[in-house]
Amino acid sequence: MVHLLLLLVCAVVIYLACEWFINAVEWLGVQLNVGQIAVGTILAAVGTALPESVVTLVAVTFGGGAHGADIGVGAALGGPLVVGTIAYATVGATLIIRRRRARRVQPAPARVPDTPGPDERPAMDDNGLVGIDTARLSRDQTWFLAIFAVKVGLGLVVFAFKPWLGLAFFAAYAVYFGRELRGGGPSNAEELRPLKLQPRRPIPSRLAVLTQTVISLALIFAASQLFVTQLEWAGPVLGLSPVVVALLLAPVATELPEIMNALIWVRQGKTQLALSNISGSMMIQATIPSGLGLLFTPWLFNTPLLLAGAATAAAVIYLLVLLRTKRLTAGRLAAAAGFYSAFAIALALI
Repeated sequence: MVHLLLLLVCAVVIYLACEWFINAVEWLGVQLNVGQIAVGTILAAVGTALPESVVTLVAVTFGGGAHGADIGVGAALGGPLVVGTIAYATVGATLIIRRRRARRVQPAPARVPDTPGPDERPAMDDNGLVGIDTARLSRDQTWFLAIFAVKVGLGLVVFAFKPWLGLAFFAAYAVYFGRELRGGGPSNAEELRPLKLQPRRPIPSRLAVLTQTVISLALIFAASQLFVTQLEWAGPVLGLSPVVVALLLAPVATELPEIMNALIWVRQGKTQLALSNISGSMMIQATIPSGLGLLFTPWLFNTPLLLAGAATAAAVIYLLVLLRTKRLTAGRLAAAAGFYSAFAIALALI
């Protein structure tokens, strides 16, 4: 019971700390004049994807031999799987709920069609998502799929200099990071929630923003280290291998920030930010945890890891087809959860 309680506490602390971190980096984006889309793909994504990266780092460096390596590699594969399926499906399901509510609450006849109220504005039309930059989202998913294919391919081979290729994954994210910072319009402070450390100030101070960022990062790292320790205990007790625990249990906790942010942003009518946060998080997960895994582990995949890779690739290809054929709808986005269900069933069978 103590171990289970610690797992729950760690998951809650990671989630709450990420909420504080995201709140801080959104204000940091305004203060640094970062593009609005980059707030989702870069700043918010760093906060929501940080637990997976920290879990991988702690597991492969302090996790204790083969078990730690299994947890780290499993987290590196499980993170993109959950985000590429459950997180996208959450956006789609939330959009469907909003559309049904919008149909029940019709706008007043005197209202100008171009300026609907916040609760009456439909999240999507009957054919697809409204106001979504599908070209940009498609480009991000193409980047992810290319990097992810290399990532999985390296898990099937062994050669002398393979660990040093981890540096190439860091470089790939650096290129993506620089490209995203140069794109998009400036952020708008009026659309942000008050800084948690200064809830009564319309514009927080730079010191408060930086303080909240540092404190939340410290909490994320400490909770993630304890979380890894408890996962190493949970596997044998539940009769599961460390890889299976990392693929099924760890992502449930570490991906909560992406899922919750998607819910919040879609409810606020900011679907583009929700999708950008997800795609940006996937880019981090495809590069940073993978680079750490290559540097500190043998990076060899077994059957469960290959299943996770196949399910992730299938989900991203499915999304790319919908984006490029302009057939993306809320219902089809929600159907992405089917790939995670198929993975869970296949994992149970083997």
